[in-house]
Parts: sequence; C-alpha cells; structure tokens
Amino acid sequence: MNYKGISEAKEKKKDMLGKAVSRVPILLLLSLFVEKSFAASVPVLSFDIIATLTSVQNLLAHIGPLLSAVLFITAGIFFALGQLFPTYKRASLHATASDILVGAIVVAVLSVASNGLALASTHLLVNSSNSIV
Repeated sequence: MNYKGISEAKEKKKDMLGKAVSRVPILLLLSLFVEKSFAASVPVLSFDIIATLTSVQNLLAHIGPLLSAVLFITAGIFFALGQLFPTYKRASLHATASDILVGAIVVAVLSVASNGLALASTHLLVNSSNSIV
C-alpha cells in the first residue's frame, strides 16, 4: 500500500474544496456594493423603530434574492463535489448541500414576505404605542 499517495490525494481534494468555498464570501461581499445608491440611502443606526424596520425591510428586499441565488449555486457546487468523493465524504457534502438549500429557500421566502412582515410589525408597534399612551 502506498499511504503517502493516498494522503496526498486527500490533501489535494481538501484544497479543491477549500478554494471553491473561499470564493463564495468574496463574491457575496462584492455583490453587496453593486447598488451603491441603495446602500447610501439605508440609515446605519436609527433610534426610531419604524425607520429601522423600514430599512431592514428594504435591505431584505434588495439583498435577499441575491443571497438566495448565491446559496442555491453554492448548494449545487457542494452537491456536485459530493459526486467526486468516496461515499463517506459524499454523504457529508450532500447533507451540507441540503442544509444550504434549505437556507436558500428560507432566505427567498423571507425576502418575498418582507413587505408583509414589515407592514404587520409596523401596525403592531403603532397600535401598542397608542394603547400605552
């Protein structure tokens, strides 16, 4: 048995996986600066809860679909990489791909529902603040 060759092959596979995973955050960070006009209009810190909720809703509406698409692509990459490895590693990569896919679906649903959630929470806050006073 050539144990040195096996360990070198394992290191090479880990290096390939690391390169693929390390590129995703870079692409995500670059995509955040695509809409500079939107980023300039979002208040950084506001003491008004309604303005803060509105800014979070706008942020989700603009970045959510992009993040969801990146997560779908990442899940596909993990699934495809799983096909190249032995069964024990394939199971791990397919489980990771499934988890990322669920995250992509949750982000997509939240970004679609962000308008309704922001409206409902704004009404709730306005009604609760009116009843307290």
